[in-house]
Amino acid sequence: MKTFREFILEVYDPEIQGRSQIRKQGQGGRVGAERKKSEPEKRRVKAVGGGKTAPAADYKPRKDIGTQRPKSTREQQPTQTRGSAALSAREAQRKAAMERRAAKSGAKTKTASELLAKKTKKTVDPKYKQQKASGMTQKERDTLRKKGERKLRDLRLQTTGKTKESELKYPVTTKEVNRRNKKK
Repeated sequence: MKTFREFILEVYDPEIQGRSQIRKQGQGGRVGAERKKSEPEKRRVKAVGGGKTAPAADYKPRKDIGTQRPKSTREQQPTQTRGSAALSAREAQRKAAMERRAAKSGAKTKTASELLAKKTKKTVDPKYKQQKASGMTQKERDTLRKKGERKLRDLRLQTTGKTKESELKYPVTTKEVNRRNKKK
């Protein structure tokens, strides 16, 4: 038989704690250990400019850390009242008649297929392909878009023989579109 002191020493022994099934709560209230990805494991990338990308360093912890997920989100819940499957023949007949009357009066009742339907997992379309990253920062993309808009505007002005974009019937650049919307 161990004394209380021996038991406490054993419980707080780091070697035994490492082997034990009971784990202390993780950092930030996590249930398990933190499984942070190392640099080579990181798949998300962000643009660093000049057509180059680098692993994203801003992996944020999930908002639901430390909270238990409710069973209703993990398993299909019963759709009928408890014990409804064990109705006597007379009660089942009565219930069916009541449901028929309710359906006749226009009340919405669940069909058998709806009652037995399993929760479906949300899946991504198999044909979906993620857009290829350009490697440009937001600023670089904006610069390139504006450059294209200016080129198109100049071509339109040249072909119509006008001197200003405000003289055109339809605006080309984002700047002119915003100016016209503000005026309204």
